[in-house]
Amino acid sequence: MDFRHTEEQLGFAKALSELLSRADTPAVARSWAEGDKEPGLALWNRLAEQGVCALIVPEDDGGMGASATDLIVAFEVLGNHLAVGPWIESAAFLPKALAGSDLGDLAEGAIATVAVAPVTPLALDADAATAVYAVSGGSIIKSAAGAQHASVDITRHLFEVAGVDQSDAFTDATNMAILACAAELLGAGERLLTDTVAYVSQRKQYGRIIGSYQALKHQLADVRIALDFARPLIQGASLTIEGPTASRDVSAAKLAANEAAYLASRVGLQLHGAIGYTREFDLGLWINRVRALTAAWGDSNYHQARIATALLEAS
Repeated sequence: MDFRHTEEQLGFAKALSELLSRADTPAVARSWAEGDKEPGLALWNRLAEQGVCALIVPEDDGGMGASATDLIVAFEVLGNHLAVGPWIESAAFLPKALAGSDLGDLAEGAIATVAVAPVTPLALDADAATAVYAVSGGSIIKSAAGAQHASVDITRHLFEVAGVDQSDAFTDATNMAILACAAELLGAGERLLTDTVAYVSQRKQYGRIIGSYQALKHQLADVRIALDFARPLIQGASLTIEGPTASRDVSAAKLAANEAAYLASRVGLQLHGAIGYTREFDLGLWINRVRALTAAWGDSNYHQARIATALLEAS
């Protein structure tokens, strides 16, 4: 398999990254966390204009009809820049689960969210969505948000949704969402590594740059290796997502992304010290995002079990 991105994909990633870099996404995220949705909604609309919402919506429904590989390119950038809002739900799961005019609304940038038990039984940012869905009885229905629950990530507002129940329906849509979540984790892990390397390259203790210590270099190298091992699993899963091994492959990708991004967050916090976890310091926003995403769309135990089941069925 050729895992290299095309020139078009690299250009798309660059355009999204430049847009998000200009937006001061940590400030947008803090406003979103405090209930001020306006900056986040404005950024959502700008990303929608770039085609992020329409990527995998079929062309006949007003979308771009792009591939899963195009999707992971976008989601890695979203994770790298801490984009807020139900992106996985709106741009990955629902385009595979809905039909008709609802798809056209998504392609045009409508914000929608969904609860899918057991992988994501609470709907993300239902207070900002124009449509709230639930997977119930093997079908997807429009529903309403209920009680709000706290998240370790203050930028993620979680809501109970009426009618949601345990279901194995919409496997293709769930796999696409898991893949997008893995790509977002990869982007967040890359950002944590980049920021940590920059910090240890200028922080001095006892008159010496701390990044010059061999033990710290080893820790950063471990993060680099973990991210580099996760990347081909994510890219490979994007190529096999319509095949018979899709569930196994996306679970392997999510599992690797969970481990790599969590290692990046742990090492980042350790090398920054306590400042890394303060609300005033931007790094803490990415650390908490990673902690939330490792559990979203199936935690590591869920995906280990899914891989084991797939291997047993294939044997």
